[in-house]
Amino acid sequence: MSESLLFGNGAPAARPPAGAGGEAVIDTTTRTFARDVLEASRTQPVLVDFWAPWCGPCKQLAPALEKVVKASRGRVRLVKMNIDEHPEVAGQLGIRSIPAVVAFKDGRPVDAFMGAVPESEIAAFIDKLGGPAAGPDIGLLLDEAEAALIANDVTQAAQLYAAVLEVDATEARAFAGLARIALAEGDVEGAKQTLDAVPPEKAADPALAAVRAAIELAEQAAALGDAAGLIRDVEHNPDNHQARFDLALLTAARGDRQAALDHLLEIIRRDRSWNEDGARKQLVQFFEAWGPKDPLTKEGRRRLSSVLFS
Repeated sequence: MSESLLFGNGAPAARPPAGAGGEAVIDTTTRTFARDVLEASRTQPVLVDFWAPWCGPCKQLAPALEKVVKASRGRVRLVKMNIDEHPEVAGQLGIRSIPAVVAFKDGRPVDAFMGAVPESEIAAFIDKLGGPAAGPDIGLLLDEAEAALIANDVTQAAQLYAAVLEVDATEARAFAGLARIALAEGDVEGAKQTLDAVPPEKAADPALAAVRAAIELAEQAAALGDAAGLIRDVEHNPDNHQARFDLALLTAARGDRQAALDHLLEIIRRDRSWNEDGARKQLVQFFEAWGPKDPLTKEGRRRLSSVLFS
């Protein structure tokens, strides 16, 4: 491999530099290395992870490395290079052991580390290369917490929400998230206590309304007892709307939201005026508790319109 390829004097590859489209982590090849790494490093430090599919420590390092790079919020970019498929650059740099991570700045390699080091060492390496972080990005932390909660990683979500409150003790979305976690664990009182801790000036925040609705639903369901009797009542008499309504509350509280939605829509289909439009009103409360972006809320609104206007 020639010096011109490593140090950027060869013909540039056709694709844009790493990070030009906002990607924190990309793969590169021998042909695209000059553009992805050397050119890109003139505007932003770039880490190159030299790895191979057979390398166990590489597989151990990769998720930690990607996590820390993404959390750096753009201070550095990560470019991954499979040395089995593209050995030339690693050979020119004298790399004999992997994983190896080489930092590039202004078109040149400036620092490196070897082996599957822990996240704390990766973070320190990035701080040395790109300067310390300006402070946590609350929006990013909240988005990561929401993603963790959707993935049912309650521990991670709780840690992220707590981290937000360390930065901003008035952030309503963090209080709402912690209350939702308490509800998911069956701790209704804990959820209520979390909302009680919200500063008065944030009490009317829309993020809290959904949690309050969910708490109310949980309290209603707690008084309904066992579902088996309600199921028997509905099977024996499909027009027993009160039993079906109670069953909808109970199934929603136990996490079977699809069944709850189906039961309430069935009541509306059979008798729209039952209990002074009670089934539709309860559906609206469900939608508020689930949130407007929830897929089941979108499905429920669509199906409700279909029933009402059929």
